[in-house]
Amino acid sequence: MNLTGKRVAVLAEDYYEDLELWYPALRLREAGAQVTVVGSGTKQTYHSKHGYPVTVDTQADRVFHSDFDAVIIPGGYAPDRLRRHPAVLDLVRELFAQGKIVAAICHAGWVPISAGIVKGKRVTSFSAIRDDLVNAGAEWVDEEVVVDGNLITSRTPADLPAFLRAVTRALA
Repeated sequence: MNLTGKRVAVLAEDYYEDLELWYPALRLREAGAQVTVVGSGTKQTYHSKHGYPVTVDTQADRVFHSDFDAVIIPGGYAPDRLRRHPAVLDLVRELFAQGKIVAAICHAGWVPISAGIVKGKRVTSFSAIRDDLVNAGAEWVDEEVVVDGNLITSRTPADLPAFLRAVTRALA
């Protein structure tokens, strides 16, 4: 699928899940999308749960929702750090409000929770944050990928192929 002209932010913070950042970034680039790795603002290089580094292109407080058509939020433990930064939450909230794609996998559901965009939405995630999503007003289901409007959610690295198919369909 050709995604030339589409602009996608992939969020980064320490302890991201390796595959959940790199697989979407590489697959979307391969499809022609312009992928920008956006850090929380604490440093230029972040390390995954397994120590793999990613150097960001920019920081959340230097971008605008109008710069992107979608945001990918990787899981791991990074979402717990990402949601502490107002610029990250503003970016996610504004993209969502503009009808642009917000895609979260695994523990990444914490970011849309903190951005206040899950109430009344049908979602999935890693099972450990099910209660967090339900308590935030979402309807949680155990499916490999869930698309509810412009919110796309998935459970684990094993679901990445379905997750990326849903994201690319939504972007196309």
